[in-house]
Amino acid sequence: MDRRFHAQTIACAQCGPKVYLTDNDGDPVGSDDPIREASRLLDEGYILAIKGNGGFHIASATTRDDQIVRLRRTKHRAQKPFAIMARDLETVKSFAYVNSKEAELLESYVKPIVLLRKREEFCLSDLIAPGLFNIGVMLPYTGLHFMLFEHTKEPAFIMTSGNPPDEPIATGNSEALKKLGPEVDFFLFHDREIAQRCDDSVVRVVGKNTMMIRRSRGYAPAPIYVEAKVDGCVLGVGGELNVTCCLLTQKKAFLSQHIGDIETPDTLQFLKRTIRHLSKLTRSEITRVACDLHPGFQTTRLAFEIGEKNELPVIKVQHHHAHIAKLMAENNVDEVVGIACDGFGYGQDGKAWGGEILHCSSNRYERIGHLQEHLMPGGDLATKYPLRMVASILYGYEGIGDWLGSKAAYFPHAEKEIEIVLTELERKKGPHTSSCGRVLDAVSALLGICYSRTYEGEPAMKLESVAVYGRDVLKLRPLIRGEILDTRFLLEEVYKRRDSLPAADLACSAQSYLARGLAELAALGAERIGVRTIGFSGGVAYNEHIALTIRDYVQERGFRFIMHNRVPPGDAGISFGQAIVASKT
Repeated sequence: MDRRFHAQTIACAQCGPKVYLTDNDGDPVGSDDPIREASRLLDEGYILAIKGNGGFHIASATTRDDQIVRLRRTKHRAQKPFAIMARDLETVKSFAYVNSKEAELLESYVKPIVLLRKREEFCLSDLIAPGLFNIGVMLPYTGLHFMLFEHTKEPAFIMTSGNPPDEPIATGNSEALKKLGPEVDFFLFHDREIAQRCDDSVVRVVGKNTMMIRRSRGYAPAPIYVEAKVDGCVLGVGGELNVTCCLLTQKKAFLSQHIGDIETPDTLQFLKRTIRHLSKLTRSEITRVACDLHPGFQTTRLAFEIGEKNELPVIKVQHHHAHIAKLMAENNVDEVVGIACDGFGYGQDGKAWGGEILHCSSNRYERIGHLQEHLMPGGDLATKYPLRMVASILYGYEGIGDWLGSKAAYFPHAEKEIEIVLTELERKKGPHTSSCGRVLDAVSALLGICYSRTYEGEPAMKLESVAVYGRDVLKLRPLIRGEILDTRFLLEEVYKRRDSLPAADLACSAQSYLARGLAELAALGAERIGVRTIGFSGGVAYNEHIALTIRDYVQERGFRFIMHNRVPPGDAGISFGQAIVASKT
């Protein structure tokens, strides 16, 4: 509690914070210079847990395949990309392309992770971000990080969040020993307490626009200013994945740091503590609570728990309405035709939405278009094994049964599973979805790019990574029936040409078809209603080719186009949209 212990560059050399090295049992490792010793251990192929200022990182070298294979095994991350920390900007340019905007972000005081396109002569291990064209890079942001790079031979270190699967990042020394000890060889500790756990922020530049993927360290909880003054204080609790919470009061929205996927009791407790902390930090007394429409989400239950305990009204907000509402609030727009595309959102009709055209004004919305609906054989299994979606979308198409049979090895239960899937489709049994994410997944599997999802968004991300090297050779005209974009037509065209055209060209063509189709649906709706602004939100908005194709189509037809800049397009910004809608209800 003494001021001499504070994290300042003039902290007392005798009584100030201390850094020390231990093995994975917590036994001290003697060293006069523990930070540089840690650097040497990383060079030699060891895996370390390093305590930062918002939690622990798990660190390893970036040029040693054997070390990364071991890290993937211990972290249970077969394919999910790792973020890396590079020595300096010049080093980053040796393995990734960096434009002026990306360089500005890398060197800003925030020091976020920036997604950069890999160079063809990529000098780091391909196992860092397998199957992806880009890599997440950040620069050192504490003195400890700078010292790690003083004598190392490595151009960069993997710096991934120190946490077991689906749990919050570890912050306490004893907690880290217990949870991370089996995964690492050594710990680099310091004896300062971390008051608030906070993961690294992640951004991506799309065109000239900065897209927030994870708004956390360096950004949160700085307020986002809104135009309309809010009475009282509205709490948005988010969805189920990539959760944040948001307090909206007066003209300020305080969006929390990254919480994570609410799949474990620890993460739910983290969310509860964050709500209390944010309320105390902003001196706000919550008067309304907003949550997702889905009745089964842990966050929905939490919202009603808070509402009942404090006798507060709880407002349910449809998932994609929240996406467009946050887009409107960020851009100070009162009315818009919004394109909301992602993997899943509970629809007003109880179906799985995800490729929606919504007319939104104030706190109201109307669904005026969407992607063609398809069965999801096996429900959530269709999100994990996208060949199921191929079977659904192309069911009845000539030769599709035999083609699926040739892919039996990619089904967990081989031919028997295919038989069950086809039986479900024949009986038309299962939930329906209009998800854009599921269509992208299906194209990815159809082209042999990704047959199973080991992390969120994997098939679509790998599809994009192939598509960046291709051209729109098909130039398919969007097939729109009424207010619905036909996606079976797209899959049929890709299927027919899968052996005669490069996968990169077909991947690019598929993305172009979806982008043009969604843009045309939105433009037709906007013309009919008399709205001059069209926007794009949801997780698919991170796809640069789709986002920029939609933008160009919309602007060529004389509409104003809006995107996100300060709020994540994906579910990490949902709590903000929920709070906006509830504030007007």
